[in-house]
Amino acid sequence: MRLKRALAAVGRCQLAGLLAVAVSAVGSLVVLALLLLPIGAGLRLLVPAATALRALSDRSRARAARWTGTRISPPEPLGAESSGSRSKRAGGILADEGFWRDLVWAWLEPWAGGFLVAVPLMFLWYGAFGTLVQPFVWRHLGDDNWYAFVPVSSTPTMLAALALGVGFMVAGVLMAPRVLRLHGRWTRLLLSAPRRTELTRRITQLTDTRARVLDVQAAELRRIERDLHDGAQARLVGLGMTLDSATRLLDSDPVAARRLLLEVGETSARALEDLRNLVHGIHPPVLADRGLGDAVRSLALDSVLDVHVDVRLAGRLPAPVESAAYFVVGETLANAAKHAGAREVGIVLDHDGQRLRVSVTDDGRGGADPAKGSGLRGLQRRLESFDGVLTLHSPPGGPTTATMEIPCVLSSPKTSSC
Repeated sequence: MRLKRALAAVGRCQLAGLLAVAVSAVGSLVVLALLLLPIGAGLRLLVPAATALRALSDRSRARAARWTGTRISPPEPLGAESSGSRSKRAGGILADEGFWRDLVWAWLEPWAGGFLVAVPLMFLWYGAFGTLVQPFVWRHLGDDNWYAFVPVSSTPTMLAALALGVGFMVAGVLMAPRVLRLHGRWTRLLLSAPRRTELTRRITQLTDTRARVLDVQAAELRRIERDLHDGAQARLVGLGMTLDSATRLLDSDPVAARRLLLEVGETSARALEDLRNLVHGIHPPVLADRGLGDAVRSLALDSVLDVHVDVRLAGRLPAPVESAAYFVVGETLANAAKHAGAREVGIVLDHDGQRLRVSVTDDGRGGADPAKGSGLRGLQRRLESFDGVLTLHSPPGGPTTATMEIPCVLSSPKTSSC
């Protein structure tokens, strides 16, 4: 599997190098449009050139996220209005800070980013020359034939060049994934949205999240009130009435009074069970006592599916985060059993030092879409309270992978076993 990922990274480095050439061409077109603005000819060229450059930068952000997991926040939409004069649309582009970031990236990417992704390719192709070409041509190249620091003039030196070529190829393949991640960080440095845009989005997100959290909290309080009214409260009222009847019959009909007292015992047991279920729905005791890992294992034991849990947590998480992750995992398991027709589910809980990452993968029919189900949107809203995100990959036919990430830190060493 690691070899497969490394070879895929080599291909992606090759593609990134080719795309750097396209970026350079479009960037040159944008600069030409800017140079022609004083004479008016650039007005016709600037809008399509800037739009093409933004399309390339958007694709580069998407590739960085898909290839290396590096998320890059995009800028605001390009300031070219769809209506209005050419000069007005060009003015909107020139006033757009994201446009200038795209232009800087277009000029630096072919030199820095392109060279970066070319390093493993140079090792690979130079190694391929030493491995696949030198053994067959060294006799025809004379005494001046060198491969790296090896003068290839005899069979032993040819074999040394062959071994060195294999080493270069292995180095290039192993280097490719690390170089690709470094290229993703380089892309994030150049193409992230301006700080002002990030702050504006953050304020808007916090405002929306606060409103949704208040709605969720109010709905949760109504649910608790309804459960108490329809469950434990009703049973306790019935228990009081039964006790009153038993008291009146205690002297005149002891047998009937005894029967009513037995009913009181059964009613009190059911009321206690209702209260326990209510408490379990608010904050399960196993979650408070043993932490998220053992709580998820408890969910796995109660599930009708074949659930495998892999816990990689080195400590306890904040209680609100554990609670949110627990209920999201529980709802995801319920969806896998009820809607996906799954038989087997794998759950992985991990923490990278900055965020909790929970991955739930089932072998169901797939095709899940958050836009078509209120349940998945509810999970997203629960995670948004903690700045968390829910990513769903569910192609038709499966498998479905739901990945939840919540920024947090480990609050204490783990005391429970895994």
